[in-house]
Amino acid sequence: MAQQAYTTETADDGSGPERPGSRLRRLAHRVSAGWRGDPRIWRRGLVLTVLALLLALVMLVHSHIPNRVGNLGSLTETFLPWLGLAIPVLLVLGLVRKSATALIAVLLPAIVWLNLFGGLLTDKSGSGGDLMVATHNVNADNPDPAGTATDVAGSGADVLALEELPASSVPVYEKALGPTYKYHAVVGTVGLWSKYPMTDVRAVDIKLGWKRAMRATVTTPRGPVAVYVAHMPSVRVKMQAGFTARQRDKSADALGEAIADESLGRVVLLGDLNGTMNDRSLNAVTSQLRSTQGAAGSGFGFSWPASFPMARIDQIMVKGVEPEKSWTLPRTGSDHLPVAASVKLDTGS
Repeated sequence: MAQQAYTTETADDGSGPERPGSRLRRLAHRVSAGWRGDPRIWRRGLVLTVLALLLALVMLVHSHIPNRVGNLGSLTETFLPWLGLAIPVLLVLGLVRKSATALIAVLLPAIVWLNLFGGLLTDKSGSGGDLMVATHNVNADNPDPAGTATDVAGSGADVLALEELPASSVPVYEKALGPTYKYHAVVGTVGLWSKYPMTDVRAVDIKLGWKRAMRATVTTPRGPVAVYVAHMPSVRVKMQAGFTARQRDKSADALGEAIADESLGRVVLLGDLNGTMNDRSLNAVTSQLRSTQGAAGSGFGFSWPASFPMARIDQIMVKGVEPEKSWTLPRTGSDHLPVAASVKLDTGS
Protein backbone atom coordinates (compact mmCIF):
# COMPACT_ATOMS: atom_id res chain seq x y z
CA MET A 1 0.00 0.00 0.00
CA ALA A 2 2.88 2.31 0.86
CA GLN A 3 4.52 1.41 -2.42
CA GLN A 4 1.32 2.25 -4.31
CA ALA A 5 1.13 5.63 -2.57
CA TYR A 6 4.75 6.37 -3.49
CA THR A 7 4.19 5.43 -7.12
CA THR A 8 1.13 7.64 -7.31
CA GLU A 9 3.02 10.52 -5.74
CA THR A 10 5.89 10.37 -8.16
CA ALA A 11 3.56 10.19 -11.13
CA ASP A 12 1.62 13.26 -10.00
CA ASP A 13 4.39 15.42 -8.51
CA GLY A 14 7.43 14.35 -10.58
CA SER A 15 9.53 13.64 -7.50
CA GLY A 16 10.62 10.20 -8.72
CA PRO A 17 13.44 9.20 -11.04
CA GLU A 18 13.44 11.23 -14.25
CA ARG A 19 13.76 9.55 -17.62
CA PRO A 20 16.42 10.93 -20.02
CA GLY A 21 13.77 11.39 -22.71
CA SER A 22 11.76 13.61 -20.38
CA ARG A 23 14.74 15.87 -19.73
CA LEU A 24 15.39 16.26 -23.47
CA ARG A 25 11.75 17.07 -24.16
CA ARG A 26 11.73 19.69 -21.40
CA LEU A 27 14.97 21.22 -22.74
CA ALA A 28 13.55 21.37 -26.26
CA HIS A 29 10.37 22.94 -24.88
CA ARG A 30 12.35 25.64 -23.06
CA VAL A 31 14.36 26.45 -26.20
CA SER A 32 11.33 26.60 -28.47
CA ALA A 33 9.19 28.46 -25.95
CA GLY A 34 11.25 31.61 -26.39
CA TRP A 35 10.74 31.51 -30.15
CA ARG A 36 6.98 31.02 -30.33
CA GLY A 37 5.04 34.20 -30.74
CA ASP A 38 8.20 36.31 -31.15
CA PRO A 39 7.94 38.28 -34.40
CA ARG A 40 11.56 39.46 -34.07
CA ILE A 41 13.04 36.03 -34.87
CA TRP A 42 12.96 37.08 -38.54
CA ARG A 43 14.48 40.53 -37.91
CA ARG A 44 17.27 39.57 -35.51
CA GLY A 45 20.66 38.27 -36.64
CA LEU A 46 20.94 40.21 -39.89
CA VAL A 47 24.72 40.49 -39.46
CA LEU A 48 24.98 36.72 -38.97
CA THR A 49 22.85 36.22 -42.07
CA VAL A 50 25.16 38.41 -44.15
CA LEU A 51 28.25 36.57 -42.81
CA ALA A 52 26.71 33.20 -43.70
CA LEU A 53 25.91 34.36 -47.22
CA LEU A 54 29.42 35.79 -47.67
CA LEU A 55 30.94 32.51 -46.48
CA ALA A 56 28.89 30.57 -49.01
CA LEU A 57 29.85 33.04 -51.74
CA VAL A 58 33.59 32.70 -51.04
CA MET A 59 33.37 28.91 -51.28
CA LEU A 60 31.23 29.07 -54.42
CA VAL A 61 33.45 31.49 -56.36
CA HIS A 62 36.86 30.66 -54.84
CA SER A 63 38.28 29.97 -58.31
CA HIS A 64 37.43 33.56 -59.33
CA ILE A 65 39.16 35.26 -56.39
CA PRO A 66 42.04 37.13 -58.10
CA ASN A 67 45.68 36.33 -57.44
CA ARG A 68 46.82 39.80 -58.46
CA VAL A 69 47.00 41.01 -54.85
CA GLY A 70 49.19 38.78 -52.71
CA ASN A 71 47.97 35.60 -54.46
CA LEU A 72 44.84 35.82 -52.32
CA GLY A 73 43.02 33.28 -54.49
CA SER A 74 45.62 30.55 -53.98
CA LEU A 75 45.82 31.32 -50.27
CA THR A 76 42.05 30.89 -49.96
CA GLU A 77 42.14 27.63 -51.91
CA THR A 78 45.00 26.23 -49.83
CA PHE A 79 42.96 26.42 -46.64
CA LEU A 80 39.49 26.19 -48.22
CA PRO A 81 38.32 23.14 -46.19
CA TRP A 82 38.92 25.03 -42.95
CA LEU A 83 36.25 27.58 -43.85
CA GLY A 84 33.80 24.90 -42.78
CA LEU A 85 34.72 25.59 -39.15
CA ALA A 86 32.81 28.86 -39.38
CA ILE A 87 29.54 27.01 -40.05
CA PRO A 88 28.96 25.55 -36.55
CA VAL A 89 30.06 28.89 -35.04
CA LEU A 90 27.41 30.73 -37.08
CA LEU A 91 24.87 28.05 -36.16
CA VAL A 92 25.48 28.47 -32.43
CA LEU A 93 25.38 32.26 -32.69
CA GLY A 94 22.11 32.02 -34.62
CA LEU A 95 20.61 29.92 -31.83
CA VAL A 96 21.87 32.32 -29.16
CA ARG A 97 20.43 35.28 -31.05
CA LYS A 98 17.18 33.34 -31.67
CA SER A 99 17.33 34.34 -35.32
CA ALA A 100 15.37 32.15 -37.73
CA THR A 101 16.78 34.17 -40.64
CA ALA A 102 20.38 33.45 -39.64
CA LEU A 103 19.70 29.74 -39.09
CA ILE A 104 18.18 29.39 -42.54
CA ALA A 105 21.07 31.32 -44.09
CA VAL A 106 23.62 28.99 -42.44
CA LEU A 107 22.16 26.13 -44.47
CA LEU A 108 23.62 27.63 -47.66
CA PRO A 109 27.36 27.48 -46.71
CA ALA A 110 26.75 24.07 -45.14
CA ILE A 111 25.36 22.74 -48.44
CA VAL A 112 28.20 24.32 -50.45
CA TRP A 113 30.88 22.91 -48.12
CA LEU A 114 29.37 19.42 -48.26
CA ASN A 115 29.23 19.64 -52.04
CA LEU A 116 32.94 20.54 -52.15
CA PHE A 117 34.31 18.27 -49.45
CA GLY A 118 31.58 15.89 -48.34
CA GLY A 119 33.08 13.11 -50.45
CA LEU A 120 36.29 13.27 -48.42
CA LEU A 121 34.41 12.44 -45.22
CA THR A 122 33.74 8.90 -46.40
CA ASP A 123 36.27 6.08 -46.51
CA LYS A 124 36.86 5.16 -50.15
CA SER A 125 39.80 2.84 -49.45
CA GLY A 126 40.02 -0.46 -51.27
CA SER A 127 42.01 -3.56 -50.40
CA GLY A 128 43.72 -4.34 -53.70
CA GLY A 129 46.63 -2.84 -55.56
CA ASP A 130 49.68 -4.02 -57.51
CA LEU A 131 52.08 -1.29 -56.42
CA MET A 132 52.57 0.69 -53.22
CA VAL A 133 54.22 4.08 -53.53
CA ALA A 134 55.18 6.67 -50.94
CA THR A 135 56.65 10.15 -50.83
CA HIS A 136 58.21 12.19 -48.07
CA ASN A 137 59.72 15.65 -47.78
CA VAL A 138 62.39 14.66 -45.26
CA ASN A 139 63.36 18.27 -44.36
CA ALA A 140 66.93 19.40 -44.96
CA ASP A 141 67.31 20.09 -41.23
CA ASN A 142 66.04 16.65 -40.16
CA PRO A 143 67.96 15.73 -36.99
CA ASP A 144 67.59 11.98 -37.60
CA PRO A 145 67.86 11.12 -41.32
CA ALA A 146 68.73 7.47 -40.64
CA GLY A 147 65.69 7.04 -38.40
CA THR A 148 63.47 8.75 -40.94
CA ALA A 149 64.74 6.46 -43.70
CA THR A 150 64.12 3.39 -41.55
CA ASP A 151 60.58 4.56 -40.74
CA VAL A 152 59.52 5.13 -44.34
CA ALA A 153 61.21 1.93 -45.56
CA GLY A 154 59.20 0.07 -42.93
CA SER A 155 55.98 1.24 -44.60
CA GLY A 156 56.37 -1.51 -47.19
CA ALA A 157 56.40 0.86 -50.18
CA ASP A 158 57.70 -0.63 -53.43
CA VAL A 159 58.68 2.79 -54.73
CA LEU A 160 59.73 5.63 -52.42
CA ALA A 161 60.39 9.27 -53.31
CA LEU A 162 62.25 11.66 -51.02
CA GLU A 163 62.45 15.43 -51.34
CA GLU A 164 64.63 18.12 -49.75
CA LEU A 165 67.70 15.87 -49.64
CA PRO A 166 70.81 17.80 -48.59
CA ALA A 167 73.98 16.48 -50.22
CA SER A 168 75.52 15.81 -46.82
CA SER A 169 72.68 13.47 -45.85
CA VAL A 170 72.37 11.52 -49.12
CA PRO A 171 74.93 8.85 -48.04
CA VAL A 172 72.96 8.35 -44.81
CA TYR A 173 69.71 7.74 -46.71
CA GLU A 174 71.49 5.49 -49.23
CA LYS A 175 72.93 3.34 -46.46
CA ALA A 176 69.67 3.11 -44.49
CA LEU A 177 67.49 2.37 -47.53
CA GLY A 178 69.95 0.10 -49.34
CA PRO A 179 68.85 -3.17 -47.70
CA THR A 180 65.21 -2.57 -48.75
CA TYR A 181 65.64 -0.96 -52.16
CA LYS A 182 68.01 -2.44 -54.73
CA TYR A 183 67.65 0.46 -57.16
CA HIS A 184 67.87 4.17 -56.54
CA ALA A 185 68.81 7.49 -58.09
CA VAL A 186 69.31 10.98 -56.69
CA VAL A 187 68.96 14.06 -58.88
CA GLY A 188 69.76 17.33 -57.17
CA THR A 189 67.70 17.44 -53.96
CA VAL A 190 65.18 14.72 -54.87
CA GLY A 191 65.61 10.96 -54.97
CA LEU A 192 63.80 7.78 -55.93
CA TRP A 193 64.24 4.35 -54.36
CA SER A 194 62.70 1.25 -55.93
CA LYS A 195 62.46 -2.50 -55.43
CA TYR A 196 62.16 -2.81 -59.22
CA PRO A 197 64.65 -1.85 -61.95
CA MET A 198 64.85 1.81 -62.95
CA THR A 199 65.87 3.12 -66.35
CA ASP A 200 65.78 6.38 -68.29
CA VAL A 201 66.50 8.41 -65.18
CA ARG A 202 66.78 12.10 -65.92
CA ALA A 203 66.23 15.54 -64.44
CA VAL A 204 63.05 17.44 -65.21
CA ASP A 205 63.57 21.15 -65.77
CA ILE A 206 61.07 23.06 -63.64
CA LYS A 207 62.69 26.44 -64.34
CA LEU A 208 64.50 26.92 -61.06
CA GLY A 209 68.13 26.94 -62.14
CA TRP A 210 68.88 23.90 -59.98
CA LYS A 211 67.54 20.34 -59.91
CA ARG A 212 64.43 19.63 -57.83
CA ALA A 213 62.51 17.27 -60.11
CA MET A 214 63.26 13.98 -61.85
CA ARG A 215 61.70 11.23 -63.94
CA ALA A 216 62.42 7.50 -64.17
CA THR A 217 60.90 4.41 -65.76
CA VAL A 218 60.21 1.78 -63.10
CA THR A 219 59.83 -1.69 -64.61
CA THR A 220 57.32 -3.47 -62.38
CA PRO A 221 56.20 -7.11 -62.79
CA ARG A 222 53.14 -5.68 -64.56
CA GLY A 223 55.02 -3.44 -66.93
CA PRO A 224 56.73 -0.05 -67.02
CA VAL A 225 55.51 3.00 -65.13
CA ALA A 226 56.78 6.57 -65.53
CA VAL A 227 57.48 7.92 -62.05
CA TYR A 228 58.00 11.64 -61.52
CA VAL A 229 59.38 13.16 -58.33
CA ALA A 230 59.04 16.90 -57.76
CA HIS A 231 59.63 19.45 -55.05
CA MET A 232 58.01 22.73 -55.97
CA PRO A 233 59.42 26.01 -54.61
CA SER A 234 58.05 27.06 -51.26
CA VAL A 235 55.15 29.47 -51.10
CA ARG A 236 56.03 32.50 -49.00
CA VAL A 237 54.01 34.96 -46.97
CA LYS A 238 55.76 38.34 -47.11
CA MET A 239 54.91 41.49 -45.21
CA GLN A 240 54.63 43.73 -48.28
CA ALA A 241 53.83 41.26 -51.07
CA GLY A 242 51.45 39.03 -49.13
CA PHE A 243 51.05 35.41 -50.19
CA THR A 244 53.54 35.00 -53.05
CA ALA A 245 53.80 31.90 -55.20
CA ARG A 246 55.01 33.16 -58.58
CA GLN A 247 58.03 30.84 -58.77
CA ARG A 248 56.00 27.84 -57.61
CA ASP A 249 53.38 28.56 -60.29
CA LYS A 250 56.03 28.80 -63.01
CA SER A 251 57.52 25.48 -61.92
CA ALA A 252 54.08 23.83 -61.88
CA ASP A 253 53.52 24.89 -65.49
CA ALA A 254 56.88 23.39 -66.50
CA LEU A 255 56.12 20.13 -64.70
CA GLY A 256 52.73 19.98 -66.38
CA GLU A 257 54.39 20.32 -69.79
CA ALA A 258 56.79 17.47 -69.02
CA ILE A 259 53.96 15.18 -67.94
CA ALA A 260 51.94 16.10 -71.04
CA ASP A 261 54.90 15.02 -73.20
CA GLU A 262 55.27 11.67 -71.40
CA SER A 263 55.26 8.73 -73.82
CA LEU A 264 54.24 6.05 -71.31
CA GLY A 265 50.55 5.67 -70.57
CA ARG A 266 50.98 4.89 -66.86
CA VAL A 267 52.25 7.83 -64.80
CA VAL A 268 52.77 8.36 -61.07
CA LEU A 269 53.73 11.75 -59.64
CA LEU A 270 55.21 11.85 -56.13
CA GLY A 271 56.30 14.94 -54.29
CA ASP A 272 55.87 18.09 -52.28
CA LEU A 273 54.01 20.45 -54.59
CA ASN A 274 53.57 23.20 -51.99
CA GLY A 275 49.93 23.44 -53.00
CA THR A 276 46.65 21.60 -52.58
CA MET A 277 44.45 20.02 -55.23
CA ASN A 278 42.15 23.06 -54.94
CA ASP A 279 44.90 25.53 -55.84
CA ARG A 280 44.22 26.77 -59.39
CA SER A 281 47.94 27.51 -59.82
CA LEU A 282 48.58 23.76 -60.07
CA ASN A 283 46.03 23.28 -62.86
CA ALA A 284 48.74 22.39 -65.38
CA VAL A 285 49.43 19.29 -63.27
CA THR A 286 46.12 18.51 -61.59
CA SER A 287 44.14 18.71 -64.83
CA GLN A 288 46.07 15.70 -66.16
CA LEU A 289 46.28 13.50 -63.07
CA ARG A 290 44.03 12.10 -60.32
CA SER A 291 44.75 12.51 -56.63
CA THR A 292 44.95 9.13 -54.90
CA GLN A 293 43.67 10.75 -51.70
CA GLY A 294 40.64 12.19 -53.45
CA ALA A 295 39.91 8.95 -55.30
CA ALA A 296 40.71 6.31 -52.68
CA GLY A 297 41.51 7.99 -49.37
CA SER A 298 39.78 8.45 -46.05
CA GLY A 299 39.46 12.02 -44.85
CA PHE A 300 41.51 15.00 -46.01
CA GLY A 301 44.93 13.39 -45.61
CA PHE A 302 46.56 16.62 -44.41
CA SER A 303 50.36 16.31 -44.40
CA TRP A 304 51.75 19.68 -43.30
CA PRO A 305 52.84 20.86 -40.81
CA ALA A 306 53.49 17.51 -39.14
CA SER A 307 52.88 18.90 -35.64
CA PHE A 308 49.33 19.98 -36.58
CA PRO A 309 48.53 19.11 -40.22
CA MET A 310 46.39 21.79 -41.87
CA ALA A 311 46.88 21.18 -45.60
CA ARG A 312 47.79 18.38 -47.99
CA ILE A 313 50.68 19.79 -49.99
CA ASP A 314 52.43 16.42 -50.34
CA GLN A 315 50.76 14.70 -53.25
CA ILE A 316 50.48 11.36 -54.99
CA MET A 317 48.79 11.69 -58.38
CA VAL A 318 48.33 9.15 -61.12
CA LYS A 319 47.27 8.61 -64.72
CA GLY A 320 46.58 5.30 -66.43
CA VAL A 321 46.44 3.40 -63.13
CA GLU A 322 43.64 2.93 -60.61
CA PRO A 323 44.03 4.26 -57.03
CA GLU A 324 43.02 1.65 -54.45
CA LYS A 325 44.04 3.21 -51.15
CA SER A 326 45.72 6.40 -49.95
CA TRP A 327 46.83 7.41 -46.46
CA THR A 328 49.36 9.31 -44.34
CA LEU A 329 52.20 7.52 -42.58
CA PRO A 330 53.35 8.13 -38.98
CA ARG A 331 55.38 11.22 -38.20
CA THR A 332 59.16 11.15 -38.60
CA GLY A 333 61.83 13.74 -37.79
CA SER A 334 60.53 15.95 -40.64
CA ASP A 335 58.08 18.83 -40.57
CA HIS A 336 55.98 16.94 -43.17
CA LEU A 337 54.11 13.68 -42.82
CA PRO A 338 54.94 10.94 -45.33
CA VAL A 339 52.03 9.94 -47.59
CA ALA A 340 51.45 6.60 -49.29
CA ALA A 341 49.12 5.00 -51.80
CA SER A 342 48.35 1.60 -53.25
CA VAL A 343 47.50 1.56 -56.96
CA LYS A 344 46.29 -1.07 -59.39
CA LEU A 345 48.42 -1.26 -62.53
CA ASP A 346 46.36 -3.93 -64.26
CA THR A 347 43.22 -1.90 -64.95
CA GLY A 348 41.87 -4.30 -67.54
CA SER A 349 42.21 -1.74 -70.33
